[in-house]
Amino acid sequence: MEKQPSNSHPGSGTAKRRSPPPGDAAGAPAMLVDVVLPCLNERAALPQVLASLPPGYRAIVVDNGSTDGSGPLAAALGAVVVLEPRRGFGAAAHAGLLAATAEYVAFCDCDGSLDPAGLAPMLKLVRSGSADLVLGARRPVRGAWPLHARLANTVLGWRLRRLTGIPVTDLGPLRLARRSALLGLDLTDRRSGYPLEMFLKAHRAGWRVAEIPVAYAPRVGKSKVTGTLRGTLTAVKDMRAQLDAASRWAPKAGSDGAAAGTGSQARGAAQ
Repeated sequence: MEKQPSNSHPGSGTAKRRSPPPGDAAGAPAMLVDVVLPCLNERAALPQVLASLPPGYRAIVVDNGSTDGSGPLAAALGAVVVLEPRRGFGAAAHAGLLAATAEYVAFCDCDGSLDPAGLAPMLKLVRSGSADLVLGARRPVRGAWPLHARLANTVLGWRLRRLTGIPVTDLGPLRLARRSALLGLDLTDRRSGYPLEMFLKAHRAGWRVAEIPVAYAPRVGKSKVTGTLRGTLTAVKDMRAQLDAASRWAPKAGSDGAAAGTGSQARGAAQ
């Protein structure tokens, strides 16, 4: 029997793979995008999320300590499963990034609130060279986004526009970029500040950041962040730390106005 491939990354979880999809003559998987799905007790949403992936997109489900059987179910449904025992969104997301092998890597919540099909236009922007990082700006249906979370996101968007000059409106969880470029950002946050750190370091590196609207539906189950006081306070603390760090180098990064200009151009290309 052929031994199934596996990946391991010190301190970043262990990947358990099912049989790889058909590839080229050398056996390399014919995948364009690896989709990292941080997962903590999302069994109810997993079938819907994994079934929504477009052809050429491979799911990397990062089991962040689930107790409901999410990991085994994801594996049974054909996903790559990465075990990351260190709790935290950043820990799970980065473990998935390290396990990815495709040229492009996307991140998506695993709770059924976002449709992975929305990644296709993001990929088009990055592949064409119109953007380096594409974010999904959430357009919620009724009941999809708690009022306090929406207000906090509005304030965060305002601060980011002032800090970077990029006309971003939402630091959404649906995003896509090249894997090699993401690794080059040297992301270190392992909790709720990970998405913000990615955006800020991308800006500092001179990336073109684009934003496109994506539908945002009510999640399946209870949120681990906005659904609890502890989760909300942790997210605020982590993001404040990232903003404080960025404010010390932002003037240097945008001193010639280039960062703001490229951000605006990328936004225009996405519209």
